[in-house]
Amino acid sequence: MRISHCLPKTSFSSPIMSSGSASLMWFRKGLRIHDNPALEYASKGAKFVYPVFVVDPHYMEPDPTAFSPGSSRAGLNRIRFLLESLVDLDLSLKKLGSRLLVFKGEPSEILIRCLQEWDVNKLCFEYDTDPYYQALDMKVKDYASTAGIEVFSPVSHTLFNPADIIQKNGGKPPLTYQSFLKLAGQPSWASSPLPVSLSSLPPVGDVGNFEISEVPTVEELGYKGYGQEELSPFRGGESEALKKLRESINDKEWVANFEKPKGDPSAYLTPATTVLSPYLKFGCLSSRYFYQCLTDVYNNVKKHTAPPVSLVGQLLWRDFFYTVAFGTPNFDRMKGNRICKQIPWSNDDELLAAWREARTGYPWIDAIMVQLRKWGWMHHLARHCVACFLTRGDMFVHWEKGRDVFDRLLIDSDWAINNGNWLWLSCSSFFYQYNRIYSPVSFGKKYDPNGNYIRHFLPVLKGMLKLHPLYVFFFGLV
Repeated sequence: MRISHCLPKTSFSSPIMSSGSASLMWFRKGLRIHDNPALEYASKGAKFVYPVFVVDPHYMEPDPTAFSPGSSRAGLNRIRFLLESLVDLDLSLKKLGSRLLVFKGEPSEILIRCLQEWDVNKLCFEYDTDPYYQALDMKVKDYASTAGIEVFSPVSHTLFNPADIIQKNGGKPPLTYQSFLKLAGQPSWASSPLPVSLSSLPPVGDVGNFEISEVPTVEELGYKGYGQEELSPFRGGESEALKKLRESINDKEWVANFEKPKGDPSAYLTPATTVLSPYLKFGCLSSRYFYQCLTDVYNNVKKHTAPPVSLVGQLLWRDFFYTVAFGTPNFDRMKGNRICKQIPWSNDDELLAAWREARTGYPWIDAIMVQLRKWGWMHHLARHCVACFLTRGDMFVHWEKGRDVFDRLLIDSDWAINNGNWLWLSCSSFFYQYNRIYSPVSFGKKYDPNGNYIRHFLPVLKGMLKLHPLYVFFFGLV
């Protein structure tokens, strides 16, 4: 199987003519069939639909100089999760009489060439607030506009349109959760059932001379000889997302009583949360559908928790960070960021490496960092612990450096949420009680008194932990 690294060098002056209207559906996030308004619109009145995904070297090409297996931007766990999600999407499309057309290359160049080659009159894709995609989308939309191609780019990755919230607030994003809630109100779509299935899709039209591929494997992307001691236990895809959602929703009592920040960060066999974040990140699960499922549970129980601590509250936190990130220039850095405190952080790369490589000498901190590297996921309280430890709690290393490690290794890494949480936990923005820290000893002792979590992720300490599970140190850094 080969992946087309570039499109054929042919003249695009005479596009393939179809006998009816055709749409190009560009998948990026939103890797699902349910509640996908872009896909639904693409199929309406169309004789052909071209579902396209572009393997972007910017995110997927192996980088041998990186500190862990993966590309320059993403660890191998997240790349594998994405590929699994694409395989699942392709299978779903095939059941509907279609398929996923996979290319490799610079996305805007490939999309423009596809629009030039195929007789497409509609281009549909989910709106994305990330700066990288904003720039990418502008190029494609500019070409489509010039060519007279209709562009439909709905907001469906979040509950609300961040631009609408900012407009309501006088052109600036709300900087507190409560002010965000007051501005947002109830989602306009919340009272109407969302489309959760499609009976069929128009077939793929003539692709001309293009070489179309199946979804590549990690080996076909060039990741050969990259063995990992332990792969992430979480599989990608819409099917897995809906299965996990059903499992969570079926436990109505648990849903009704969910209360963050409560939960056990050391529960690794059965995580004390939904673990739906990576599916929301890639759009394998619609946050809007998740919201409606939760409100259905709330409507059928006597009492339930409420925002900010409830599960719906967590979806609203997600939208809050998306809104602030969208409306704040330089949100992902300290300099030039008007909402970020200018703190003289250390840039000590030795301390950063010790933290990143689980050599701090604190078993609780190191076990969490091993879980991050191996699984690409850890409980939110575990994330809080290690982020606080790296920044204001102990090492005083710049939050941007920790952010970069999380951004690489987490399978659910999300530009807005990752940056927002690092700003929060370093007391650079949103939260300023810098003296409230997570102890690297007593906090772990509270949740893992027998050292079971530490034993699992730091097996080198199994014998030593008989002395005391939380006061035995590595000697890499004390």
